[in-house]
Amino acid sequence: MTQRVELATVMDRLAIEELITDYAVSVDDGDWTAYRGLFSPDGRADYRRAGGIEGSAAEIAEWLTRTMELFPMRQHLIVNRRLRFGRLDNDTGDTADVQADYINPMRFAGDGAGSPSEAPSNAPSGAPDFVCGGRYAFALVRTHSGWRLRGVTVHEKWRRTESAAATTTP
Repeated sequence: MTQRVELATVMDRLAIEELITDYAVSVDDGDWTAYRGLFSPDGRADYRRAGGIEGSAAEIAEWLTRTMELFPMRQHLIVNRRLRFGRLDNDTGDTADVQADYINPMRFAGDGAGSPSEAPSNAPSGAPDFVCGGRYAFALVRTHSGWRLRGVTVHEKWRRTESAAATTTP
């Protein structure tokens, strides 16, 4: 590899890291306009293995708008990112796949399951009521506007609610 190719690869890696971070921040902040802008025109997401739906970025953003009202506090932590570059039209480096683990603590609206009257009495103030974890599979493509998500698949591996945690804690 030449220094120019190595520098381009580093720049691509940084851009992809930023895109994945922007994904998490847009969901956590409920910025669905920004969320849609992260995807290529043909981009799709699949949340079925986390109890959700599969569809275009616009369809998913609409679904998330409604669903995330239940969780006004949310924080995606995306770690252990494994990036692999692929080929598009015989050009190496115009596609990429990222596998990354996540942990996602969330707090229900009103500190409970959607309403203040349903708040768990044992949930400490500010602590998450619901935590889930799993793995993302991101498919990316280089566009004229930079790197964009062509696909996002969520593979939820586990979830825990505060009430479940309270029953198993001594």
